[in-house]
Amino acid sequence: MRTFLKIIGQHITWRHQLLKLARADIVKTYSGAALGWAWAVIKPAVTIFVFWFAFDVGLRLNRGGDYNGYPFILWFMAGMMPWFFMQEMFTEGANALRQYNYLVTKMRFPIATIPTFVALSKLLVHIILMGITVLFFLAYGFKPDIYLLQLPLYMVCMWLFFVEWAQFASLLTCMSKDFYNLVGAMVQALFWLSGILYDVHTMHVPEWLHIILLCNPITFVANGYRNIFIYKVWIWQQPMEFLYFIIVLAIMTGLALWAYRKLYREIPDVL
Repeated sequence: MRTFLKIIGQHITWRHQLLKLARADIVKTYSGAALGWAWAVIKPAVTIFVFWFAFDVGLRLNRGGDYNGYPFILWFMAGMMPWFFMQEMFTEGANALRQYNYLVTKMRFPIATIPTFVALSKLLVHIILMGITVLFFLAYGFKPDIYLLQLPLYMVCMWLFFVEWAQFASLLTCMSKDFYNLVGAMVQALFWLSGILYDVHTMHVPEWLHIILLCNPITFVANGYRNIFIYKVWIWQQPMEFLYFIIVLAIMTGLALWAYRKLYREIPDVL
């Protein structure tokens, strides 16, 4: 608890700097390219188009509006958009301390706050992408409804989990680059094993495997976004899934606090 309160205090003290660094991180990400900010949209658009063409046109998996009356492209887009944030946080979050090592070695910036502003910068881009998603649904004739009020809740859940992940993973990456290489190798596996390309509720698998799939925070977020845009389900209508997520978030927070308490003194010397 003492470590947790210490980290919270650091975030409160440095809150203005965190917002400035989050903006600077966005600028740094897209500077030097002729199209600049456009790449924040182009990359997701190309990825979604490729998957749509492969599954809907090539493999013909569109079942004529089986997804609660929505075409496959909208169903896929609803679950895929949060993945772009999660994918970046898996890798860039794990590398946050190494990427901004000068803040630790030269300025003595609180290391616990570095993953936070990296996550904030990714969240700002994600909010822009979700605005484009709403416009895309409008283009297909589907207007926003009251279920859209849940979107900030799922965004906060996603952001909190990946802040804790980045806190934990970035510390271990400083101590061993092999850990970062392992994370990079696992990202694609997590994509295919999570509920982004399929609906875990319709899978015919043993109950124990179904529970494991629901405990996956990636699946929770992807399902949540589809509940908003496609299935029209409130979060309290699936209480067990939310409970699984809270348990996993608590475990991730515990791991992050443990890693910080054990390693934060060594990080400046290691970097």
